[in-house]
Amino acid sequence: MVKADNDSERLVLRFFEVLSAGDLEAVRDLLHEDATWKPQIRDVPGAGVHRGKKGIVDDFLRPIRGLFRPGDPKVIVDTIASKGSLVIAEARGIGKVADGRDYQNLYAWAFDLKADKIFAIREYMDSHYVINLLGSPQSKPAA
Repeated sequence: MVKADNDSERLVLRFFEVLSAGDLEAVRDLLHEDATWKPQIRDVPGAGVHRGKKGIVDDFLRPIRGLFRPGDPKVIVDTIASKGSLVIAEARGIGKVADGRDYQNLYAWAFDLKADKIFAIREYMDSHYVINLLGSPQSKPAA
């Protein structure tokens, strides 16, 4: 288990703890009012910049978490490092998608903190893996 060396790293590890638990209200509490979350991907569900607590939690996280079985995916942090208000983490996402297939993705995360809250999240992942597992929004038939 990764250990935090300072308050900034503790905040980010707490974020992953509550995210992995599916406690989106606790995620909301960790976010700055003007927070942004940007998955560094294209043509994958969830792509784009998500702004503010509502945009991040309600409009982004709830639908994305809905692609998985309840309680998944879990995020396991392998490394964490920080300098000032910047925290970088390497992690693995594991769990099951809604139809029962395994999910195992690799991530790198960059967090900017402000006023003891998460101000910006840049999420890097294996987007090729996600497209192969979930498909791209462009490949979905219109409803």
